[in-house]
Amino acid sequence: MMLEVRNLHAYYGQSHILHGVDLEVGEGEIVSLLGRNGVGRSTTCKAIMGLVPPQGVVKYRGKDVAGLRSDLVARCGIGYVPEDRQIFPTLTVRQNLELGLKKAGKFGRWNFQDVFRLFPNLDARQDTAAGVLSGGEQQMLTMCRTLMGDPDLILIDEPTEGLAPKLVEQVGLLLEEIARRGVSILLVEQKLTIALKICARLYVMGHGRIVFEGTPADLNANADVRREWLEV
Repeated sequence: MMLEVRNLHAYYGQSHILHGVDLEVGEGEIVSLLGRNGVGRSTTCKAIMGLVPPQGVVKYRGKDVAGLRSDLVARCGIGYVPEDRQIFPTLTVRQNLELGLKKAGKFGRWNFQDVFRLFPNLDARQDTAAGVLSGGEQQMLTMCRTLMGDPDLILIDEPTEGLAPKLVEQVGLLLEEIARRGVSILLVEQKLTIALKICARLYVMGHGRIVFEGTPADLNANADVRREWLEV
């Protein structure tokens, strides 16, 4: 198993956010983590990455990474795309991408040409300061910078949040391309159409716990779960 999370708890100060989360992601698997805003999906990603102190088991390829510094977790082979688009605004698009490399000048599965082919918007603006890009372009840049580090597993938090329909489509194509290259994905996503289209399995979160696990077909067949935990 590539990623194994067992009995994961996390806190913000005195607030108990995660209440014993269990989930796993296999080699080359795409898994979606669904649920309404505020149920703990983003905190789950941050706890796995060590950005929030985790309590419980977090194993990556059998190695215990719970509580490691986030840069050490990343060096193990886990990439993380946060929801708040943490680009370097004064650096160019190309310079932002270069910062994603684990070692300067050393490329893995992804290089500049791959990124620019998938996102022509970034190609046209590769010498532009990242801070002047649109929100959608900054989201693309954040995802692509993470890929430049050649992770084997990538945690992607709300990649289509606030994007125009055309950009949502581009992000969907990128997720499919990531999967084709053998990279495992844990996808936090509000748009069920994208999540259900590309994932093999899914988890639904509610109140800091996993309340449902199954396939997209299982979820489609379970109206009670959709109504109680997903629908607005």
